[in-house]
Amino acid sequence: MNIIITGASKGIGFEVARKCAALGDNNIIAIARTEERLKNLKSACIRENIQAHLYPVVFDLEKLDSYESLIKEIKNHFNEVDVLINNAGLLINKPFEKLSSSDISRMIQLNLSAPVHLIQSIIPLMKKPCHVVNISSMGGFQGSQKFPGLAIYSAAKAGLASLTECLAEEYKGSGLSFNCLAIGATDTEMLREAFPGYDAPFNASDIAEFIADFALNKYKFFNGKIIPVTVSTP
Repeated sequence: MNIIITGASKGIGFEVARKCAALGDNNIIAIARTEERLKNLKSACIRENIQAHLYPVVFDLEKLDSYESLIKEIKNHFNEVDVLINNAGLLINKPFEKLSSSDISRMIQLNLSAPVHLIQSIIPLMKKPCHVVNISSMGGFQGSQKFPGLAIYSAAKAGLASLTECLAEEYKGSGLSFNCLAIGATDTEMLREAFPGYDAPFNASDIAEFIADFALNKYKFFNGKIIPVTVSTP
């Protein structure tokens, strides 16, 4: 399969890429901002599977006016996409009144606008069947417990979930499937920075195994679904 993963240089994205590499003869484009971390990812994938085909692409997804160059880079590696995993995200934990314009803009851009632009740009390359998996958060899941300091992050992730439902309806019957995984608290660098000392119930590797299997194998069974991935009651 030809797979694209965003936010692949660390945390859940890093582990998802590693799992996809281990599963067999997959071609994986890993998108992130940090070249050195992407090099580390490529080495990790080769350790998992010497035949792994991982192509690091250094790109800042917040640069919404530069996606044409990103698509050109993707086409350098393959012209059809089987799976797109929109995993990149940004969490800034601050009281609502103390959020700067930059904080708000960056969280909305990376958590919502970036997936919108990337899906728009990649639709012409999507092979049918194709599975788009948007990684949301339990913070954006309707009816779940909400936390102070996460208003904009949760709102953007809720928007990503709603986008998933709308695109599934718009492209119904086309062979394109859109699903959203609302992930519970997971032990990642992003979570530790936002909530120092918090003991998350999931580790990145276990969650990544679930995401990889869902993205590669479950498109036949789900479309337009927002699926909570959590051990607690939403």
